[in-house]
Amino acid sequence: MSIKKLIGKKIKKLRIAHGMTQEELSEKIDISQRALSSIETGVNFLSADTLDKITKELKISVSDLFYVEHLQEPDVLIIELENIIRRLKHNPIKLQEVYKIVKVILSEEKIKID
Repeated sequence: MSIKKLIGKKIKKLRIAHGMTQEELSEKIDISQRALSSIETGVNFLSADTLDKITKELKISVSDLFYVEHLQEPDVLIIELENIIRRLKHNPIKLQEVYKIVKVILSEEKIKID
């Protein structure tokens, strides 16, 4: 997935988390709803001015907005997680920590591990 699409996806996710519609956010940052839609879908990239306004309105730092690796497609994430786990093979303490974190996440989701 392209960086434009990943950042757009994150903006949309944050906007929804803040309980805003595209129309509401676009009004607050002084761009058209169509322009915001194009940013959220990854068709267009935001300008520096729009970036500044969005990060302020959504109360997020620019660096946090650009942290999008976790928004990859599930198949890509699975490959990445498998690579991380392989790299931890020789560090049992960290591997155990990762295991515990995953178990907690799954128990919160009420997903059963066999």
